[in-house]
Amino acid sequence: MRCLRFRAPIAAAAGCSLFVAFTLLARIPAGTAAESITPSQPGIHPQVETRLLNDIKYLASDELEGRGIGTEGLNKAAAYVRREFQAAGLDVTRVNGDAFQKFTMPTKAKLESPNTLEFVAPDGKVTVLKQDVDFSPCAFGGSGKISGGIAFGGYAIDSKDHNYRDFAGVDVKGKAVIVMRRVPQQDDPNGAFSSNGDLGRDGSLLAKLQNAVAAGASSLFVVNDPASVKRNAKESESAVRRATNRLVDVAEALDSAANGSAAATTARADLSKAVARLKKARADAKKGDNDPLMVFGYGGNGKAGGIPVVQLTLAATNRLLKASTGKTLEQLEAEIDKDLKPKSQVLAGWKADGVTSVRHLQVEVKNVIGVLDGEGPHADEIVVFGAHYDHLGRGGFSSGSLLESSNEIHNGADDNASGTCALMEVARYFGHQAKKPARKLVFIGFTGEEEGLIGSAHYVKEPVFPLAKTVAMINLDMVGRLSEERLTVYGTGTSDHFKELIERTTKAHHFHLIPKPEGFGPSDHSSFYGKKIPVLFFFTGTHSDYHRPTDDWEKINIVGMDRIVDLVEEVANTVVNASDRPNYIEIKGMGMVSRGGSRPYFGSIPDFGSEAAGYAIQGVAPDGPADRAGIKAGDLIVQMGDRKITGLDDFDLALRRFKAGEEIPVVVVRGGKKVPLKVTLGKPK
Repeated sequence: MRCLRFRAPIAAAAGCSLFVAFTLLARIPAGTAAESITPSQPGIHPQVETRLLNDIKYLASDELEGRGIGTEGLNKAAAYVRREFQAAGLDVTRVNGDAFQKFTMPTKAKLESPNTLEFVAPDGKVTVLKQDVDFSPCAFGGSGKISGGIAFGGYAIDSKDHNYRDFAGVDVKGKAVIVMRRVPQQDDPNGAFSSNGDLGRDGSLLAKLQNAVAAGASSLFVVNDPASVKRNAKESESAVRRATNRLVDVAEALDSAANGSAAATTARADLSKAVARLKKARADAKKGDNDPLMVFGYGGNGKAGGIPVVQLTLAATNRLLKASTGKTLEQLEAEIDKDLKPKSQVLAGWKADGVTSVRHLQVEVKNVIGVLDGEGPHADEIVVFGAHYDHLGRGGFSSGSLLESSNEIHNGADDNASGTCALMEVARYFGHQAKKPARKLVFIGFTGEEEGLIGSAHYVKEPVFPLAKTVAMINLDMVGRLSEERLTVYGTGTSDHFKELIERTTKAHHFHLIPKPEGFGPSDHSSFYGKKIPVLFFFTGTHSDYHRPTDDWEKINIVGMDRIVDLVEEVANTVVNASDRPNYIEIKGMGMVSRGGSRPYFGSIPDFGSEAAGYAIQGVAPDGPADRAGIKAGDLIVQMGDRKITGLDDFDLALRRFKAGEEIPVVVVRGGKKVPLKVTLGKPK
């Protein structure tokens, strides 16, 4: 899920016999004919539960590397889903003779050459900086030429709440801007930004880049803030003291131990370790690496077309600032901390010249599609079943992991190996029925959901089967942690056919239903609802392991999954075999898994598959702020207020600068032309 992610008699459809209505209740073990199955009690399906367990053990295993974009593990997962679709009796040749709907996605950045940087003084004197000594390119920036004037931009913060705006009153357009990491007054527990630290939005590298771009900067020079460098130096000194004290303790233990005793042997071994530890601590302190250059890739991978970003060392920055302003970065930082007033300024007469070479790589990914043809008067109509099989890989910065510092494999057992396994089980059930369904069933394992519903957005943009003939979409995402019988079902209001059906079936199967009428929400069903297709989304809720490396298969409620699959099969049977296709109903608002905090409500649905420079809109929530302002699917937002918008992150940051009830100017590109609109923001959702 995108950061965030049964057994009872069914009503016989027109043309269905009571025999069919009864036999559809029973689960179909793979390779078993429908006629041989008899009903059993909810959750008591040993063969099914064994299959579900084996499936989830594999999909959530370390071998699959967290199913991250660009990993071989993701390809292995796709191959596994294809194989199981085929074994279930689905046709896996409907996409150019295969099951894979292939497309490309950005995956990571690669540092190439040349990368150069020099400062030109007002008198024409040139200072050449050395790569990996004085500066290093950053992956979250782009490739391009660095040229023009230089400005100091403080912390590159733009905060109305704290009345602190580093770029107010200083013209940085077309200039390279030097900015510090983190936030002001960080050593003051009562400081304005003390609750944020370097993990807050104001202190993030991405926010600094976006603010610099919005102010018109042509390139960004990031430098470690002096306060952090000082802390690093103190930590180095502390490491030496700790190592020295440890050596003394071990030496005393050896001195007091009897010759030839076990204690003496242990102490000698400990002494060797303590000496090595002290040598290393002293070497690190002597090296003075308290101002480290970031490893290439830290901060995210950016995108093609972004402005160049490099990190400067504190020493290189101070040489420039001392020569141009007469002050060091330490002094400027102290002045800002003193009165919380920006000290941003243009470095008169100074220029930067250089180039960065960062290549943003693309990787081929694929949706996995299996098909079961229908039979009868509605055979040309389609019901889509979906679940995303990708996850976060090894996590890391900007991956969506809620443990950003971790490089552990995020196995994603619940998110969304559980939904994928349930999808395959539903496919087995339908694939082994003796009678064909009344409508065509299309099963899709989506990729790229964690990156922003990329796979489902791609499918609805380039559908394998006509969207006009697609009557419903049923989505399974995070169905592995059933607790206290609580089951959330989104989309119950997207068709008149759904509300009573879901209430009746969940009650019969003893679930505590949490109905959500909205069709838009943080998973792949949103892509289909944006195309005016009724949707249902089954979900057992978030938990403390969500988007963390602890989301492992051992924590999955397999019996609960079995029961949910039962319910989905029963609901699907009614939808698939109904005499009428479900009607589509527009529902205001968006179903959210987690609240958006203080960010005002805009009511737009991102088109994550777009590569255009701007915030692409796939759809808008009916009667939401965007809808009332006249924003439409297909629009590209390029400006909000005075902020240039180049992507979703820019949009998110810009939106947080406003409050509910404010009317703000928005510029969209529609049909190649810019259209100015005004949006009155709603209360946070």
